[in-house]
Amino acid sequence: MVTKSRLYDTITLQGSTRSQVTPGAKTYKGFSTVSPVSESFALYDLQLIKQDILNHFHIRLGERLEQPTFGTIIWDILFEPLTEEVKQLITTNVNQIINYDPRIIADQVTVTSYESGIQIECMLTYLPYNVTQSMQLRFDQAVGLLAQ
Repeated sequence: MVTKSRLYDTITLQGSTRSQVTPGAKTYKGFSTVSPVSESFALYDLQLIKQDILNHFHIRLGERLEQPTFGTIIWDILFEPLTEEVKQLITTNVNQIINYDPRIIADQVTVTSYESGIQIECMLTYLPYNVTQSMQLRFDQAVGLLAQ
């Protein structure tokens, strides 16, 4: 029996899904086996951008070969008390991760604690499509331990 281990607890996306693509705009095409939308494992446009962001959040800071500034600090400070200083560090790191991708910008990032972890809510604007959505990530302490 194979069990799947997830690095995050919950992801919630809300907002407008109508895209306003101008003629000649790029269509993004990719591949993902994490949570396939169809049997072909192909992802397009907004789905691909969302998966790329989630992939970035799965990587600890310094874990990527020859890129010590790539990744997130959240997994390393998940058990620290959520002080204002820690919230500011997480907010800065989340903004860096989101702004790393030129297809999106973070309009607002809110960091709060919940039962046994950290919750991050971001308002994201997908630039090629002029779409704004809310993305909510929950990093759970128990799940964070499983990822080690």
